[in-house]
Amino acid sequence: MTKATIGFAMCGSFCTFSKAFEQMRALVEDGFDVIPIMSETACSTDTRFGAARDMVKTAEAIAGKKVLSTVVETEPIGPKDLCDLLIIAPCTGNTLAKLSLGVTDTAVTMAAKSHLRVLKPVLLCAATNDALGASAQNIGRLLNTKHIYFVPLAQDDPVKKPHSLVADFKRIPECAVAALAGRQVQPVFFSE
Repeated sequence: MTKATIGFAMCGSFCTFSKAFEQMRALVEDGFDVIPIMSETACSTDTRFGAARDMVKTAEAIAGKKVLSTVVETEPIGPKDLCDLLIIAPCTGNTLAKLSLGVTDTAVTMAAKSHLRVLKPVLLCAATNDALGASAQNIGRLLNTKHIYFVPLAQDDPVKKPHSLVADFKRIPECAVAALAGRQVQPVFFSE
């Protein structure tokens, strides 16, 4: 039995894709229907972490559906009531900034805007090297935005990357259930 439909959107924090795919798989195994979404950058950029086409194939294989990767493809998410929850994992500093300022110029930001306009929850699984720097103000604004929830975050390398925060990807399923119930998992920030 399908529990709910989750849009699972991925941005360009390529080093965390394996963690995101692991949690996308866990959601599917737990009975959620998953719609894969990737930003234009995420689905077209080859990196040292893998070829773009392989990342798209992985998402499609896990979800059993075609990846949505354009503004036109993701705009109907809200009006057509396609998802109960939208997860953005990984959510980069760039996407945090766009969401906090209402910029809608990628498949992922359009998915979020479309989903939020029908008052449904968005769960952010942030991974950014400047979370405690330039992105801090955007995180602060989003923490105070209705229907936005965060997967708890911690510094991943306080000595070498003192401004970097990465969400605990393993908590995505728990946080998804909480966000669907309108609840933010606490604490939002933790120490490893």
